[in-house]
Amino acid sequence: MRERVVIVGGGLAGLAAAAALAERGFAVTLLESRPRWGGRASSFVDQTTDEPIDNCQHVALGCCTNFLHFCRSVRIERFFHREQRLTFIGTDGAASTFSSAPLPAPFHLFPSFARLHFLSWHDKWRLAWGLRALARVDASTCQDESFLDWLNRHGQPPAVIERFWHVVLVSALSETLDRIDIGHARKVFVDSFLRNRRGWEVWLPTASLDLLYETVVEGWRASRAVTCRLQAGVETLIAERSDSQPAALVEPTAEPARDPAAAMPWSGWQVTGVQLRSGERIAAEHVIVAVPQFMAGDLLPAPLRSLPGIVDAARLQTAPISSVHLWFDRPITPLRHATFVGGLSQWLFNRSAIREGAANRAAANREVTTCYYQIVISASREVAARPQAETIRAVVAELAAIWPAAGEAQLVHSRLITEHTAVVSMLPGVDRWRSGQATPVAGLSFAGDWTQTGWPGTMEGAVRSGYLAAETVVRRYERCESLVQPDLPTALLPRWLLGL
Repeated sequence: MRERVVIVGGGLAGLAAAAALAERGFAVTLLESRPRWGGRASSFVDQTTDEPIDNCQHVALGCCTNFLHFCRSVRIERFFHREQRLTFIGTDGAASTFSSAPLPAPFHLFPSFARLHFLSWHDKWRLAWGLRALARVDASTCQDESFLDWLNRHGQPPAVIERFWHVVLVSALSETLDRIDIGHARKVFVDSFLRNRRGWEVWLPTASLDLLYETVVEGWRASRAVTCRLQAGVETLIAERSDSQPAALVEPTAEPARDPAAAMPWSGWQVTGVQLRSGERIAAEHVIVAVPQFMAGDLLPAPLRSLPGIVDAARLQTAPISSVHLWFDRPITPLRHATFVGGLSQWLFNRSAIREGAANRAAANREVTTCYYQIVISASREVAARPQAETIRAVVAELAAIWPAAGEAQLVHSRLITEHTAVVSMLPGVDRWRSGQATPVAGLSFAGDWTQTGWPGTMEGAVRSGYLAAETVVRRYERCESLVQPDLPTALLPRWLLGL
């Protein structure tokens, strides 16, 4: 009989854990409470245009080795296009192209940095000095300092902070610089720009997120590798006392406890399955809880809610991401995507151009009369607090100031979507509150971008957490196997020059 594993949560972390375990012969049941897969990275059909729209645009970078491995393993890599050119647009409407030169890392992007028209030569010199200092910093020595304070302490001019550091990090981490951990800021720049020539390349999905996940699930259903169930909300995990629990599974406390049972009320418990809201029970040798941190505790029986991972997770904060979806009666720009500097809008994705010719296009069987653009605004607390129509007017005005065609075109349809808990805020010192995937309770693991992965709360972090949770299951059966894929190799010059 194959070992039974139940995974609670059909987001990217749960899907990654299911893929890793199914490949290794486990009997996996994947449960999702909502009517669609993907968790916070999902899609739905716009009733006015009949097009699938993503609640937020999700992209990967070349340094996201585990996410790309997941895409290859579940055969959805064909739905991604590797973009090797970025366009930065300043407040004056002028564009700067960003691409790799035929130089070794870390010099491969220096010509592109030199061409950034919205920075002076003095600013570019200070930026280069700041990148070098960031690569050499020991983040463990400044865990309680914000990245903005670090930038000011290292003499970064206001123009560089606003037009470069802010632009890159707010898009990458969806937080303002005064709320970003130095170590995670360093992770973004070192892994993306400095370590390897391919780290910065953008992998852009050419299909809606719902098609990506449905393709994964349908493949599992066809091969019977994973039992996948939507609208199967879990009420609680089933746990029972187990006197045979190995002592090694119990984490030591900071100080010796006089009453171990009182100090660790979860000691001696074992998870044996889940109970659905319908009353149905599903038995399992192992359960992976792959839901957001603010939901995980509610699924656990009372004795298990005092687990350190659950208690610490309550300290984690989240940040919103907003997307403005616009349908014009004509094209406003031929660019597939663009990054804005110094405005409300941060990224533009030309969804009509990106999906053109893709098999997933919802309008493939009808005449297309509109052009669809998606504008992403990360760390969008101010957007979420004001009327939607006001934000849409502001975004359209910004586009018209850059491309006159946007002012001349008719806006056929628009809508604004805000994912209020889109990402875990990478606050200074955040990693001390992120749980590991393994727990001191037999048969229970956690997965999710909020857990400790060495990465921020991104798609890469979510996949890594799923793989790490799967490792806890595999190792239970004395199969010592690392499922997490290695990072891109560090080129020779970054090792010598930057100490990477």
